[in-house]
Amino acid sequence: MTRTTSAQTPVRPSRRLRPWLIAGVAASLLWGGTATYLALFRDDAFARILDGQRAMRDAYEARIVGLQERIEGVRGEQAEAGAALAARVQTALDRQAELERRQAALSGLVDAATTGSISPARSPATPFGAPLGGLGLRTDGPAAAPPEGGRRSALDAEEGLIRLEARLTGLQEAQGTHLGRLAAGAQTGLARLRAVILRTGLDPSRLLPMAQGSRMGGPLVPLDARGLEAHGVESQGFDGGLTLVGRLLGDGERMRRLVGDLPLRRPLSGPPVLSSPFGPRLDPFTRGLALHTGLDFKAEMGEPARATAPGVVTEADYAGGYGNMVEITHGHGLATRFGHLARIAVRPGQRIAAGDVIGYVGSTGRSTGAHLHYETRIDGEPVDPQRFLEAGRSLDGVRAFGG
Repeated sequence: MTRTTSAQTPVRPSRRLRPWLIAGVAASLLWGGTATYLALFRDDAFARILDGQRAMRDAYEARIVGLQERIEGVRGEQAEAGAALAARVQTALDRQAELERRQAALSGLVDAATTGSISPARSPATPFGAPLGGLGLRTDGPAAAPPEGGRRSALDAEEGLIRLEARLTGLQEAQGTHLGRLAAGAQTGLARLRAVILRTGLDPSRLLPMAQGSRMGGPLVPLDARGLEAHGVESQGFDGGLTLVGRLLGDGERMRRLVGDLPLRRPLSGPPVLSSPFGPRLDPFTRGLALHTGLDFKAEMGEPARATAPGVVTEADYAGGYGNMVEITHGHGLATRFGHLARIAVRPGQRIAAGDVIGYVGSTGRSTGAHLHYETRIDGEPVDPQRFLEAGRSLDGVRAFGG
């Protein structure tokens, strides 16, 4: 019988301890490798770590600098935008003041016009809505600043300013058009009055001499006021157009007063019935050819005879063949005579107005029946009164002159 002893049996590790043994060996090898690596390459590893940290720090600092530059840039743009907006607001204020000055000048021209057909325009501060203050912008300082309160407020101010600038531009154009039309109307009226004077056979330049103290000359180059209306007053400058219109209105007023002093009205109230014209005719007494120096109007005995223009009575007495005669001077070498009156109603030296009764129709002097003998004289020479009466009819009627 054979016996086996325990000393001869090999000792094997337990299966449960193997993994731990393997792990311990691996950890020992790893630790040893790392220690060996650090011992051999420690300086290089530390240098790489430091380089990485420095790179991260530099990138961070560069980012901060970039952000600061962007912030400063935005602030600069906002400051420039604010300054530009303030400059535009100040420009709008200046334009508003200029338009107010122009409006006052236009109102003065309208007041100077005697037709009364043009009414003053509204104030330039409120023709299209609220003035500058309606935008929330300052209007009480030399340079208005944009409102505070963020981007939305700045945009609102910008939009409001654009609307206001458009309104001011519209008003400026309207004022120019208004001035152009005023100039065209004044020139048309002046040309019409001049035509009336020319129709009488008179020279307007003779009746309207140059103002005393004036020392001007040169060729006559008429100004076309309609060009102001067609192309806008701004093409010539508002003040230049204003001067032109003022001169036209002044000339028109002088011409209107002159026309009002001309004997253009009828000497009798009713429709005139001409019985004998001006010029050569057979004399009713001698039956020979003679110059008839006036017009004979049929009228009833005692019918009022009226002055055909304002003036001063120079004669009011019996005058031979004229019978009872009244002579009136009207200035500029013009005079009128009324003959064959039954009775005289004025006296020498008396100032009379157009339409005043100067006597009553009769048949005194060399007369064959009741009628009115009416004469118009220039520098003492008789001219055809019919030219003056026709010139008066070319106007808007005798009522336009208060007759």
